[in-house]
Amino acid sequence: MTTSSLIALENRYSAHNYDPLPVVLAKGKGVWLWDTDGKRYLDMMSAYSAVSLGHSHPRLLAVLNEQAQRLCVTSRAFHNEVLPVFLEQLCTLTGMDKALPMNTGVEAVETAIKAARRFGYEKKGIPLDKAEIIVASNNFHGRTVTVISFSSEPDYKQGFGPFTPGFVTIPFGKTDALSKAITPYTCAVIIEPMQGEAGICLPPAGWLKACQRYCERHNVLFILDEVQTGLGRTGKWFAGEHENIKADGIILGKALGGGILPVSAFLGKSALMAGFTPGSHGSTFGGNPLASRMGLEVLTLLKEEDCIAQSASLGKVLLEGLQSLKHPLIKEVRGKGLWVGVELVGVSARLVCEKLMEKGILTKDVYDRVIRFAPPLIIERDCIDWTIEQFAQTLKLFE
Repeated sequence: MTTSSLIALENRYSAHNYDPLPVVLAKGKGVWLWDTDGKRYLDMMSAYSAVSLGHSHPRLLAVLNEQAQRLCVTSRAFHNEVLPVFLEQLCTLTGMDKALPMNTGVEAVETAIKAARRFGYEKKGIPLDKAEIIVASNNFHGRTVTVISFSSEPDYKQGFGPFTPGFVTIPFGKTDALSKAITPYTCAVIIEPMQGEAGICLPPAGWLKACQRYCERHNVLFILDEVQTGLGRTGKWFAGEHENIKADGIILGKALGGGILPVSAFLGKSALMAGFTPGSHGSTFGGNPLASRMGLEVLTLLKEEDCIAQSASLGKVLLEGLQSLKHPLIKEVRGKGLWVGVELVGVSARLVCEKLMEKGILTKDVYDRVIRFAPPLIIERDCIDWTIEQFAQTLKLFE
């Protein structure tokens, strides 16, 4: 089938909850993707950080095949031999005491919300059904009804109410707002250490540390959503490490599945995780042997291939290279590691992405004003340089 016919077929049978670029992908290898016509593209999107190790990594495919032939899914009604080792590695890496495996990032966020509320009732003595969780404006934690209930983006909420109560929103990066928002009913603060869907937004230096101190002072849980930022994306294992944050809980997903399977987890300190009892929470597929083996191999590869150092060093090249363009259409370039956003002014970011696609680079805009550059962590210097060059040439088309 042709590209146009495949797109038409998808438009005919798919709910229109996405607006993808007009390209039909058929194959991926490393940092490269190919469409149905055989044209090659550099992946500067990484499936929102899910493909941090590149497409079709040979070791991940080998593990997938080996484990699939042994055992895939058993549910948590039984133990399996892979999950304990996976959870041990996760807890050791994050410094947490316990982990609860799930599938998607938003499932892990929902898990964190449940854990925080039960902690508030059982450990802090908050009256039943009165617990409050503080979140940041312009957040993105997923699209379940509860999670969109505390989104500040109208498009995520329109027509989906009534919404789940119990959330208080403060401006992202405003320390005094947090101190004023905490009440005796506050059980937790759940924030992204750096915001992705808001346009790769970084908080002011010291804000996360100040938030942590306020939480400690008031016996409020400090939970970081590192679904996009975690596992090397920002040049550290976790974005909170840029300020030496020791959170009470951490939410992981996306890259944890190696771009092959949905794998996520919520991890926390013992006091936080003690609220979970048999039957209080669960997932048929969460912690299955296949997903656990994949997650375990991802952690191993991130270490062995030195991906975190690669993200830091090449991320600096990418950031400084884009900042050096100083084009009148560029309002700001910001980011950490291999996670950079270019905010444009006077031009549609979507149109720029479409022109980049024609030049062989795939990425996506955020709210038609910011272009993200987030390649697999295995990318090499020549691809970074080529991307900057092609982006500069693309901007010239809109002068």
